[in-house]
Parts: sequence; C-alpha cells; structure tokens
Amino acid sequence: MHSILLGLHILVAIGLIALVLLQHGKGADVGAAFGSGASGTVFGARGSASFLSRVTAVMAALFFAISMSLAYLGTQVVDRGSVVERVSVTEEVQAVEAPEQPASEIPEQPRQEAPPADVPALPPE
Repeated sequence: MHSILLGLHILVAIGLIALVLLQHGKGADVGAAFGSGASGTVFGARGSASFLSRVTAVMAALFFAISMSLAYLGTQVVDRGSVVERVSVTEEVQAVEAPEQPASEIPEQPRQEAPPADVPALPPE
C-alpha cells in the first residue's frame, strides 16, 4: 500500500508541476490587450485559465491528501523489539553459525622496546 501511494504521489507531483508551468502569469493580461490574446484557443479567452486553475486546485488537494496518508502510514509502529535486542540476537546467531576461527599462523610483531641507555640523546635545537 505504501509503495502504491508513493508512486501515485510522485505522479501527482509531476502533474502539478506541469500544470503550474502551463498557466499564464497575471502579467499576460496586458499582452492580450495589444492583440496577442487567447480568444482563438480551444477554451476561449477565459476558459483555459479557469479550467487550468480548477485542475491545479484538484491536483493540489490530491497531493496534500496523499501526503497526509503517507505521513500516517509512516507513523505506524511495527513492534520488532529494540535495536539493542535485534543486534544481540544477530550476533548470537552469527556466533552459532560461524565456527571458531583458528588463531592466525602469522606471528605477531615483537614490540619495540625503549632504546638502550648507552644511545646518546638528540641534541637540543
């Protein structure tokens, strides 16, 4: 259900962006007064503006409804125990499944001891 709503949410968001970009701004009315009006369009001079604004309002309402639904689904808690319990159980399972590893055959490097006392100290700078 969550993935279906998420896919629908993305499609509605893309549609809403496209609808907003298709609409004319408020400054387009001045250009219509000088002969570049939209009277020859399919919807008429004012029909496209009201149609696009209505569809945009419906898409915006749908966008907010899906957003609220996704937020509600995201708050549903599935009781899986605490993170600490899940980590400790995982470690126990791995310890049971994996046999003990033999000690490495590579010998450890001997620790370097302090230089002998007869080595002269560095001269002061």
